[in-house]
Amino acid sequence: MNKATIISLLASMLTAAHAATPLSVEVSNPSKFARECVPVVIDLSSQPDLLGALISLPDGGLTVRDAQSAALPCQLDDLNQDGTPDELCFLTSLAARETKVFTIEVAAQREAEAKPSVYVEMLLANKKIKEQNRQDLYISSLTVDHGVNPYNQLHHHGAAFENELVAYRIYFDHRQTVDIYGKRHKGLELRETQFYPDEAQKQAGSGDDILWVGNTFGLGTLRGYNGEQPTMLSDVLHRTQRILSRGPLRTIVEVTDEGWKPEGEQQRLTLTTRYTLYAHQRDCQVDVYLSNGSSALGQTTPRFATGIINIKNSLEYSDHRGLRGCWGTDWPVSAKDSVGHQRETVGLGICLPQQCIVSEWEAPKDGEGHSAVENYGYEIRLQGSHLRYFITFGSDNEDFGHHSAEAWFNYLRQWKRELSVQPRVVVKQKE
Repeated sequence: MNKATIISLLASMLTAAHAATPLSVEVSNPSKFARECVPVVIDLSSQPDLLGALISLPDGGLTVRDAQSAALPCQLDDLNQDGTPDELCFLTSLAARETKVFTIEVAAQREAEAKPSVYVEMLLANKKIKEQNRQDLYISSLTVDHGVNPYNQLHHHGAAFENELVAYRIYFDHRQTVDIYGKRHKGLELRETQFYPDEAQKQAGSGDDILWVGNTFGLGTLRGYNGEQPTMLSDVLHRTQRILSRGPLRTIVEVTDEGWKPEGEQQRLTLTTRYTLYAHQRDCQVDVYLSNGSSALGQTTPRFATGIINIKNSLEYSDHRGLRGCWGTDWPVSAKDSVGHQRETVGLGICLPQQCIVSEWEAPKDGEGHSAVENYGYEIRLQGSHLRYFITFGSDNEDFGHHSAEAWFNYLRQWKRELSVQPRVVVKQKE
């Protein structure tokens, strides 16, 4: 037997050993209430054997099995886009105080792909096609240089993503506003409506844009802060928006402001914001990362602001510890575009870590018209280089959701309780 054959045989044996060594994942719910569709996310850098098996079997696949050996939908995500998966994700439901055990296996052959429970799209506007719901120039990423504003060159002005309950979009300009699309019935529909349903689709029960955002925070948009008022992310050398994950269980959209100079500062920083939407969850996870090109931020500690729009005539709720919401009714578009639209009743919510809050701004007073609309806002700070917070919304049009301020605020309080007690995940070699 020659040397090359021996090396090949040893490599095959190593691959087989990796593939034959399943992992055990123990997921526990420490809370006193049941949890539905809980995301379980495993950092693959902490599981080198599993990652090695995946890399060595490029045509193979990974399977997550429950205690009855049934295969569960799962997905692998390459978050830094280097060709190697970084995270494994699957969903489970847990009763109060319950613990479940799952098995992760790598095999030489992939199992059938799970049916998508989420959808995401990013398109260039095709001026040759007049219909707003028939655009066809799909892209995954776009980078623009300093001073370039692609807002009107992108269909629905940036990436849009959904699950069966809700849909969001992120404006790709200096505002980077989070805007929302409310549904009437559960289901995926952005592929057909592209955020702009025609009259026939509306009559058939599709959702629609339900919130006017203008220059406000919209739903939890991150802005700079100059000590007096929120500031847009205007002075940026390169701005990128890209789709990191398309499902089947979660979508991830990332916006990177490379070379951002906060107002009044000299040093340029890189600000990266990721929006993660899981299947069957109403809320969206927002992760903010800040750097200056190295691990340290130096002397620059920029100030930030966020919050939610004060929907005209809205009722407000705050626990003054990071949870804030409102419920109100207003036109979802500007006055000149209101033909074909109706007033929309919407509930909004944001949940921030209490330790990141510098100040909570007093609830604003309603004015006349959109120009007078303000925000329910906060000044916040990053502790270190990462911040995670959550946003959520509901529409009174839903045949499955909440239909009063009282019901919405009750939902927000329970939502925070669930966010504050996360399931425990323990990964180990299966015996």
